[in-house]
Amino acid sequence: TMPKEPAVLRQNILDTTAAVLACGIDPKKCFLFRQSLVPEHAELAWILGCLTNVPRLLRLPQWKMKRASQNSEGTVGLLTYPVLQAADILLYKSTRVPVGEDQVLHLELAQDIAQHFNKKYGEFFPVPKAILSEL
Repeated sequence: TMPKEPAVLRQNILDTTAAVLACGIDPKKCFLFRQSLVPEHAELAWILGCLTNVPRLLRLPQWKMKRASQNSEGTVGLLTYPVLQAADILLYKSTRVPVGEDQVLHLELAQDIAQHFNKKYGEFFPVPKAILSEL
């Protein structure tokens, strides 16, 4: 949600990929891809954003904390980031999502968005459930 120098962003992508592989993810058994190259993430985020009300996003604690660290301004990207997270989850019709305690409220937003979408347009998205880890 913060602007990055293109060279730094490219290096971050490579570093993240290296970290994922170092954790033991086997690219022969799973797909690794750069999310930014999949336009459906942003497209679904736009659609879901049109179904999500601003007061709900303003109540999220991460918005309040990060906004405070940005001198009380905050950006639209920061505000709508949880909707993008919901799109990331729902795009693949995920049923279980590993999350830390700090992301539970964002997953609950994804659940609410899925339920709202399904009520309005018919059953389409499964409502994802959290897999909480103690780590």
